[in-house]
Amino acid sequence: MAIVKVIEVLAQSDKNWEDAARIAVVEASKSVRNIKSIYIKEMQGKVEGDKITQFRITANISFLIEPD
Repeated sequence: MAIVKVIEVLAQSDKNWEDAARIAVVEASKSVRNIKSIYIKEMQGKVEGDKITQFRITANISFLIEPD
């Protein structure tokens, strides 16, 4: 039986929300194996001078737990 664990992560990018999601997966994969999905829970932006300067996400990343 497969067990899936979910962690919540925060990430940001100065390009767009898609890039923030990519960064979240890349950084999480440095310490977590078997990542299977990402679910974007929330998107936020930092605005300066009427422009979005930071694209921020809160996401759940799901990964398989390896059996002993």
